[in-house]
Amino acid sequence: MQDIGVIDSAEVATAALAPIRTRLLAELSEPGSATTLAARLGVPRQKLNYHLRQLEKHGLVELVEERRRGNVHERILRASSSSYVVSPGVMGRTQPVVGADRDQASPRWLLALASRMVREVGELVVGARRTGKRVGTFGLDGEVCFATPADRAAFADELTDAVTRLVSRYHDDSSDGSRRHRLIVGMHAVPPGSTDSSGGAGPLGSTDPSESEEKNDV
Repeated sequence: MQDIGVIDSAEVATAALAPIRTRLLAELSEPGSATTLAARLGVPRQKLNYHLRQLEKHGLVELVEERRRGNVHERILRASSSSYVVSPGVMGRTQPVVGADRDQASPRWLLALASRMVREVGELVVGARRTGKRVGTFGLDGEVCFATPADRAAFADELTDAVTRLVSRYHDDSSDGSRRHRLIVGMHAVPPGSTDSSGGAGPLGSTDPSESEEKNDV
């Protein structure tokens, strides 16, 4: 089972996003059959068999083993990935695009940056699996509470200056071995009721680059 599956075609997205199929993908984080799933979900086995065949057709579930129980031929399936992400590229020309209008305070601009990141990292993941390499990435996440909008604006200005200085110090495209890396810094309010948290305000949490970077990364 892969850690994350990248859905990068409209056909596969259509096959995956029906509510009953997303439920099946979640249930199949552990191997199961149409028979066991039918009992667990209260859905007729014949109906589940149809949806499982569609998921298998698009590589979203995979066969683990086949066995016979009495007169029943049972196929044991498992989700091909523990989680999935739909690439914004599925939307084609309607996906948010990073254009010339760089309004840093615009939600559209932030979503365009985020969409490009998901699309490009997804492409790297797919390509890395084909070549047997790893993807070298780095992630930083945290929360900060501002007393006033003026403080938020001042923070954004100082952050821009700090990142600009850091990039200037390390940027070097003078050699053939230079590798381009995309750097994205974004900030947005946390939606009310959000359960996805970095653990509260304070020091930023990050991945360890030494764990994700290798000489043969992509």
